Amino acid sequence: MSTEPLVRIVRGSLSDEELAALTAVLMARAAAAQTAAAAAPAVEPIATWSRIERRPAYFSPVSWQQAA
Repeated sequence: MSTEPLVRIVRGSLSDEELAALTAVLMARAAAAQTAAAAAPAVEPIATWSRIERRPAYFSPVSWQQAA
């Protein structure tokens, strides 16, 4: 997750109308992101472990297999 703020007011202050418009835009974006996340297909979990007996005993430090 990003630690940078989504919106930053650099100078000045917002009027009531500008604040209402900004709030409406941010709420619309949040709602769109929420519906997009709900519509996304479920991802099957993938095992990231491997059985120790199925791995080779040694890879050379310069082997191409070391990166895999």
